[in-house]
Amino acid sequence: MSDRSSSESTSPEPSRPETTASHDGVPPGTTRVLLVAALSLFATSLFMRCVDPLIPQIATGFGLDTATVVLLSTAYALPYALAQPMLGSIGDTLGKTRVLKVSLVASAAAGFLGAVAPDFAVLMVSRVLVGVLSAGIFPIALAIAGDLVPVQRRQIAFGRLLAAAMLGNVMGSPLAGVIADTVGWRGVFALVATLALVAFVAVQIGFRGLALDTRSRFDVPTVMAGYRAVLRNPLAKFCYVAVFIEGVFVYGLFPFVATFLAARGEGRAVIAGVVIAGFAIGGFIYSATVPLLVGRLGERRLMLGGGLFMALGVSSTALGLAWPFEIVVFMVLGLGFYSLHGVIQVYVSELAPASRGLAVALHGSCFFLGQALGPIVYRVGFEQAGVGPSTLVGAMVLLTTAAVCAARLRRVPKVGDTAA
Repeated sequence: MSDRSSSESTSPEPSRPETTASHDGVPPGTTRVLLVAALSLFATSLFMRCVDPLIPQIATGFGLDTATVVLLSTAYALPYALAQPMLGSIGDTLGKTRVLKVSLVASAAAGFLGAVAPDFAVLMVSRVLVGVLSAGIFPIALAIAGDLVPVQRRQIAFGRLLAAAMLGNVMGSPLAGVIADTVGWRGVFALVATLALVAFVAVQIGFRGLALDTRSRFDVPTVMAGYRAVLRNPLAKFCYVAVFIEGVFVYGLFPFVATFLAARGEGRAVIAGVVIAGFAIGGFIYSATVPLLVGRLGERRLMLGGGLFMALGVSSTALGLAWPFEIVVFMVLGLGFYSLHGVIQVYVSELAPASRGLAVALHGSCFFLGQALGPIVYRVGFEQAGVGPSTLVGAMVLLTTAAVCAARLRRVPKVGDTAA
């Protein structure tokens, strides 16, 4: 059986929430729900990226080397990745909005712990807790969007949600740098935790009165059935391996940005944050132009172009450019990343619609496992081979990954097809 027929047989369209659908197939209240989900993603993205520009300051404060403090990124990303599949399964069975609310409150509490950490060990523990407790926010927000929005319009809806996450990236790194330079790094953790509580209140209000959740028994057979439904789709392996590689070779670079700049004489945390924000600006360009990009290029060329831009961005970080030019490099990297990543997300959302929360969570798990491993891979590469050869290898791996995705994922019907 072909990949296309296998995918179609495992991808029936899920039932919609128990609301009266509007004329375009989207239930009433969808816009409000998606706005609240976007706020939740904004808060999550702040948790993800707020540490990157703080590495030198935290290292100085605790009397540690930056190579050790960089592991704060792994302390967040690895637990985040490992917890996502379980939270995705819980969301599918016990209710997505319930898990979303608990994740927001609990991650805020862990964030406040980091703000008052008396030593580096407690700070590491707080990052681990934030990683575990916030792991349900991103995949469940996307799964809710997948439940509400028909597949023909889903890539655009996902692009808008990604814009909220990218806004967190744009604001998160430079805002963290400004706050750290003004009141210290502890103020950054306190602010991010507070915003997570604001997102919780918004979910409480914005989701009120909508029947978004179904509830079923949570047990091992149910969970395993969900895994089988997702993984039997022949496209799953391409989607999940690709996002793992993206996590390693794209996001694995971010914790080293402040260190690279400091080695060139630019030690301000805010500048490191602004450079990293260039990545999210590239993502905003993708989000603003995604309908045009999909319509003009098609998914295959969009993925290939994304791979080329990622390769150019990663390899250019070894050139030692002045920081204003580094912003442009990260913009190119961000545009390339989201061009490939956005297409993959749509296919992930259709691997097994009845277990959409789990499918998206596995996607996030693989992605963040890559992020957790990435700083370690680059650290070893930089020490053994140098920055130039290491980033060149990363660029070639990313370009190859995009080519494989373009060759295999195009076997699935186009996102804009009327027959889903």
